[in-house]
Amino acid sequence: MRYTGAVCKLCRREQNKLFLKGDKCYTKCLLEKRPTPPGAARPQRGKPSAYAIRLREKQKLRRLVSVAEKPFKRLVANASKSSEASGEHLLRSLELRLDNVVRRMGIATSLKQARQLVRHGHVKVSGRTVNIPSYAVKTGAVVALDQRYRENVGVKLSLETAKRLNQRPSYLEFNEGEFSAKVVRPPERSEMSFPVNEQLIIEYYSK
Repeated sequence: MRYTGAVCKLCRREQNKLFLKGDKCYTKCLLEKRPTPPGAARPQRGKPSAYAIRLREKQKLRRLVSVAEKPFKRLVANASKSSEASGEHLLRSLELRLDNVVRRMGIATSLKQARQLVRHGHVKVSGRTVNIPSYAVKTGAVVALDQRYRENVGVKLSLETAKRLNQRPSYLEFNEGEFSAKVVRPPERSEMSFPVNEQLIIEYYSK
């Protein structure tokens, strides 16, 4: 089921900034004002169990990428069949989802905004309009914003934020004049935008 509540509660629950509101998370962060988990009157006593630690890591990643439990579980199952490290394969597949590539390009400041651009048909992959946020972008593909949407105020503000933060990964070759980016190679672990321990997530599903 899709979450429709206050996204700041998710950050408080995971005790981490998930940047679900894009640029606002840098200036108006509720987690900094209310660092306790929602509903918690006092800090938890004792150490969390091994299961609880793995559960929270899984939930954190799920919320970072806004993926429901069933499709997320399928992604983990596919990663477990890979010849490379399962955790890294999982993160790479999430990093190269079309909605996330659009966000990392800098034409959207949040995954929600990027997903809207994709669903409304404003994004092309190698010249073809793709409106599926989970579409897997391959190495060599060029992701571009439709020319008719390049004057959008939200897009321009997002590009200004991207320029200020200077966080665009080097596996993307960005063309500012064309509002496009080419995936020149698979992303390395250090370039992926997920501050999680992926091994704990694989262990959670392996039991």
